[in-house]
Amino acid sequence: MKVIICGAGRVGYGIAERLSTEENDVSVIDTSPSLIHAIRESLDVRGYVGHGAHPEVLAQAGADQADMIIAVTLYDEVNMVACQVAHSLFNVPTKIARIRAQSYLASHYSDLFSREHMPIDVIISPEIEVGQMVLRRIALPGANDAVRFSDDLITMVAIECLEDCPVVNTPLEQLSDLFPDLTATVVGVWRDGHLIVPRSSDQLVTGDLAYVICDRSHVRRTLGLFGHEEPEATRIVISGGGNIGFFVAKTIEERQARTKVKIIENDRDRAVRIADDLNRTVVLNGSSLDQQILVEADIQDADLMVALTNDDQVNILSSVMAKRLGCKSNLALINSPAFLDFTRTLGIDAHVSPRAVTISRILQHVRRGRILAVHSVQQGAAEVVEAQALETSPIVGKELRELDLPHGIRLGALYRDGQVMRPDGDSKIKTGDRVVLLARAEAVRHVEQLFRVSLEFF
Repeated sequence: MKVIICGAGRVGYGIAERLSTEENDVSVIDTSPSLIHAIRESLDVRGYVGHGAHPEVLAQAGADQADMIIAVTLYDEVNMVACQVAHSLFNVPTKIARIRAQSYLASHYSDLFSREHMPIDVIISPEIEVGQMVLRRIALPGANDAVRFSDDLITMVAIECLEDCPVVNTPLEQLSDLFPDLTATVVGVWRDGHLIVPRSSDQLVTGDLAYVICDRSHVRRTLGLFGHEEPEATRIVISGGGNIGFFVAKTIEERQARTKVKIIENDRDRAVRIADDLNRTVVLNGSSLDQQILVEADIQDADLMVALTNDDQVNILSSVMAKRLGCKSNLALINSPAFLDFTRTLGIDAHVSPRAVTISRILQHVRRGRILAVHSVQQGAAEVVEAQALETSPIVGKELRELDLPHGIRLGALYRDGQVMRPDGDSKIKTGDRVVLLARAEAVRHVEQLFRVSLEFF
């Protein structure tokens, strides 16, 4: 696949890194010579210094032969115009744009991005995507990661196995026998810096991070089985009243009447604006690194500190300070991959990476085959994938024990006619079934093949 990426920042670099390792033909455009130099030096991609919306720059990058353009510059307008030019002048089939300003995304302007006006096939709004991720994490205390699939009826949760975890040193197949009515499957284990796809005879050990795919209605029971029965937070302090912080607070007001939320916002004008737009949320003007402000927000009595500013260091330090002052738990927004490996030692209970969320959304549309959703885990070490079986899929109609699935793939759940099922050796996948699975990075291509549309389908 030939892909043009406009923007060589963190997200653009991350997408280029992933796609180039999968032998795609990738070109990256950015106005910064230093960013283009860095990406040329470290990745097997072509880099072009220039404006991503200018026709001559797109032509130089090979837009006339491109299968896809991904516009993720810092500016919504550049991203939109780049897609328009790619469509109008070069007939690029798939156009993806990152758009942050919510005014463009208002429902009564939904016709703006139609093929007749500004033809963008996929719009990614990081603020909404990340805000929804934060809300899921708040709703599932004890989970290190949480993503929903199959009409929100299947959930993937990442659960840390602590010292008192009841399921450690027990073969996974034995867990299935002990809890036959629990629709949950351990599909991956992060251990000592490596992603393992376990076999039924394998065991979890203390310190593992287990990736479990389960029926949404069984999530809390699954967390309890792993020893995580933390109560849901009802007193929350949010650091940062930007788009994400405001979205989270507003949604909590609408959905959780008994949850008390306070926001600390450093910019006075912004604090005044969001205070006018929120009903029950208390807004404090000040720095979340100011101990006096934290105390004024009653951080010592809070269940959860959610740090959502644009500054990683502020998010990390304010989260650590909050726990030192008595807050029970914290959740931090962290953009830089350099910090992700140190979150636990720094005192961060859980984190959300906007870069990872955005890359996951884009990968969903890059993947070949009938791929419905993708969630990247551990900085690309594996992907949790939802795929739909078509009539010509090679896995249809056979018992799973008969399938010679490539190493590095483990099925977690089947979704059929509104029902969630745990797959076992006797299970047969039918045409139209949705399958949620985990695949190591090197096995993703095999997943695409398993759910491909062959020519005989037509």
